[in-house]
Amino acid sequence: MSRLKKFFRELIPDQDSDDEDTVKEKSKPKPKYYGTVLPYPYFDASSDTSVLHQAIECKDMDKIINIFVKRNNSQRQQIKAIYESSTGNKLEDDLKSVLRSDFEDVVVSLLMTPAHFDAYTLWEATHGKCFGTDEDVITEIFATRTNQEREDINRVYREVYGIDLEDVIKDETKGTFRRILLALLKAKKVEHTEVDNKLAQEDARRLYEAGEGTPGFNVNVFIEIFTERSSPQLCKTFQHYSAISELSLPKALQKELCGDTEDCFIDLVKCAYNAPAVFAEKLHNATMRHGTCEKTLNRILVSRSECDLKKILKQYKAMYNRPLQEVIQEETSDCYQKILLELCGVF
Repeated sequence: MSRLKKFFRELIPDQDSDDEDTVKEKSKPKPKYYGTVLPYPYFDASSDTSVLHQAIECKDMDKIINIFVKRNNSQRQQIKAIYESSTGNKLEDDLKSVLRSDFEDVVVSLLMTPAHFDAYTLWEATHGKCFGTDEDVITEIFATRTNQEREDINRVYREVYGIDLEDVIKDETKGTFRRILLALLKAKKVEHTEVDNKLAQEDARRLYEAGEGTPGFNVNVFIEIFTERSSPQLCKTFQHYSAISELSLPKALQKELCGDTEDCFIDLVKCAYNAPAVFAEKLHNATMRHGTCEKTLNRILVSRSECDLKKILKQYKAMYNRPLQEVIQEETSDCYQKILLELCGVF
C-alpha cells in the first residue's frame, strides 16, 4: 500500500473544519485557540524567575517542568530575560548543567521563541550531526508554516547563523525540490479561506495540461499553484482535476515524480486536506518503527503546543484508536515522559 493511500485510508476528516473557526471577543472575531499551552493567568515573571533559579540549584525537575509547561512562550521569554539580567548567566547554560538527554532537549526547545526553534531545527536538518540533509524535516517546516512564520524563520536564521536561509536551501538541496522550497520561502501563499470555483477549474485544467495531458512535465505550473493557493482552494482544485482525469491528482503526481520532489508535493497535498492529520501520522511513525524517534516527538509537540496540538491529538486518537498520551507512557520514561504528557494535556 502506498504511503498516500495509507494516509487517506486512515484519515479522519478534520471535525473542527466545519465549525466556526473564530470566536467573538469584544464584538470582534478572533481565531479559535487549539494549543495545549495557555498563558498562566497569575503570571509574575520575577516570582517565577526566583522559583526557577532555586529549582535549578536544587535540581527540582518537577518545578522546572511546571514553569516551562504552565507558562506560554511569551511568558518564558520574560522569565529568561529577568533570569539572565539578575544572575549574569545564560539560562540555557544553567539548565543544561542540571538536565540530561531528551528531557534537556525539550526544555531547551521550549526556551526558544517559535521562530528560533524552527530556525534551529532547520540548521540541525542541514548542518547537524546526522549524515546528510534531512529533507523530510525541511519539507515539514516549509509546508506547514504560515507566510509570517516563514518570514520570521528566515529573519532569525540570518541573525543567529549569519547566513540567509535561501542560500542554505540552494547549497543543501537540488533540482525541483529546491525550487519548491524557494517558492514557499517567498511567502506568497494565499491564506484566506474563500474558494474561487472558477479559478479552481482553471487551475485543474492547467495542472492536467502541464502533467498528464502533455509529453514531459511542466513543473513550473505545479510549483506556482501548490505554493501560492490556499488549502481550501487546492482541495477544490483537486476535486475538479478528478473530473477531467482518470487519475486523482495525488496519483498523477506519484506517476510523474519521484524522490524528494514527489514527497514534497505529496506533503503539500496532504497538508491541504488536513494538516493536523499529517502531524498525527508523523507522530505515529515516530513511535511505531524500530525504536522511538525522540527528535520527531520533541519537534512536533514543542512547535505545535501553542498552535494546533489539540487538533493533532484528536486526529491521532481518531486515526489510530488510542490517545497519543498512552503511547508516550509506553515509549518514554521519567522526566522526559512527564514533560511530554504535560505538553499534551489531560486525556
